[in-house]
Amino acid sequence: MTHAVSERASFLDTVKTVLYGAIGVRRRGDHERARIRPAYLVMVAIVFLILFVLTLRFIVGLVVS
Repeated sequence: MTHAVSERASFLDTVKTVLYGAIGVRRRGDHERARIRPAYLVMVAIVFLILFVLTLRFIVGLVVS
């Protein structure tokens, strides 16, 4: 039986992981196979959070005005 060597996830894979996690559609198998770099994960999560908050502020600003 051969085991596939799991490679480190790329930065784009990390972005996909954060976005899929935000909407809750990531498969368990993908989660278990991924070898995400923690520094990438933290950076992408912070950027996503900032963009999310700014988007919400923009939408609220449109609705209120």
